[in-house]
Amino acid sequence: MIARIWHAYTSKENAGAYENLLKGEIFVWIEQKKVRGYKGIQLLRRDLETEVEFTTMMWFDHLASVREFAGEDYENAVVPARAREIMARFDAKSVHCEVRHSLQYDF
Repeated sequence: MIARIWHAYTSKENAGAYENLLKGEIFVWIEQKKVRGYKGIQLLRRDLETEVEFTTMMWFDHLASVREFAGEDYENAVVPARAREIMARFDAKSVHCEVRHSLQYDF
């Protein structure tokens, strides 16, 4: 299992709009891509002093699935234009980690 971890930042004023865009459009678009081996996505939000940090963690069976989602240069961030309009900044690259142990919890 591969975890794809990525960070984006917005102003406090744009945080709600960005979160709604993620949940209402971008995550739906990701699901509609029907990437083989894609297992889901989680969204984390952290209020900082002057901005809001969003972290996404996507789950894939293997790197081939990540490449199917993001392209051959799979570390590059996949950021739709509408999201770029709302964000203050974001990681140009995603981090990919091999999951070595996992406990499942219902949230």
